[in-house]
Amino acid sequence: MLKALIFDVDGTLADTEAVHLAAFNHAFAHEGLDWHWTPEAYTRLLEVSGGKERMLHHWRTVQPDLKELDAGAVRATVDRMHEIKTAWYENAVLQGAVQLRPGVLALMEEARAQGLGLAIATTTSPVNIAALLRQAMGDDWRTHFLAVGDGSSAPNKKPHPQVYLQVLGQMNMPAAHCVAFEDSANGLKAARGAGLETIITPNAFTAHHDFTGALKVLPDLASLRLAHLKAWLAETHLATERR
Repeated sequence: MLKALIFDVDGTLADTEAVHLAAFNHAFAHEGLDWHWTPEAYTRLLEVSGGKERMLHHWRTVQPDLKELDAGAVRATVDRMHEIKTAWYENAVLQGAVQLRPGVLALMEEARAQGLGLAIATTTSPVNIAALLRQAMGDDWRTHFLAVGDGSSAPNKKPHPQVYLQVLGQMNMPAAHCVAFEDSANGLKAARGAGLETIITPNAFTAHHDFTGALKVLPDLASLRLAHLKAWLAETHLATERR
């Protein structure tokens, strides 16, 4: 029986990545670095989950002999750039630069009307989540969700399933009663690693990913209804029983 829907944030709830890219480049310019990520470079970097991890990976790629003169200096620089990036991104979202993808709110409203729970499972920061959902759902957005797992509470980033396992534990629900919504291969691996059937809605940055193992791959959620989810889950469970 379907009891809850669990949503990733960046790329899934909204097409946020282009704004994140602009925010990263703003932070690099602010710090006087000559780094500038193109959309093509950022597409590759998205294989690394987590903004801080992404910056550190890039730094070690362009400067393989990177050494710290002072202990913790590299991490401190990355943390500072991430704070600058996050503040720029939050302001852009509050100015209306990002909207939820088609069908997201309608599906959430249908789920709540039928007594299903909602949850968030993401590797992004709490500030980014709040900025997006406050703009889309109002100041009381948090009350719509049974659980919210994010990068601060689940340090092991996707494709590790930690954030999904954490959210399932908070809701006290087995994976068999939930469906996850993702946009990337790392997200799919994380959700499947937690035992969750997963709907994928790719975007321009993830359309080339391998989504083998997804329950369905859809362009967006505009035409998705709970009846479809329940039918697909029933088919999957029946197929599993026949094996």
